[in-house]
Amino acid sequence: MPKDLKSIKNNKNDFNKSLKNYAKYSGIAFQMAAVIFLGTWGGYKADEYFGFESHVLTLILSILSVILAIYYAVKDFLKK
Repeated sequence: MPKDLKSIKNNKNDFNKSLKNYAKYSGIAFQMAAVIFLGTWGGYKADEYFGFESHVLTLILSILSVILAIYYAVKDFLKK
C-alpha cells in the first residue's frame, strides 16, 4: 500500500475516534444537565406543594442532583 493511502486511513481512523469521543462526552454533559434540571425543578415543585416560602427543598434537591450528576459523570469517565 502506498504511503499516502496509509496516511489517509490513519487520518480517517483518528477522525472517527475523535468524533466518537465528542459524542460520548457531549452525551454525558446533556445527561448531567438533565439530572440537575430535574432535581431543581422537582425541589421547586415540592416547595410549592408543601408551601415553603424559603425554598429549602429546592436548595436541598438541587445540591443532591449536582452530586448525583457528578457521580454519574465520573462513573462514565472511568468506564472503558
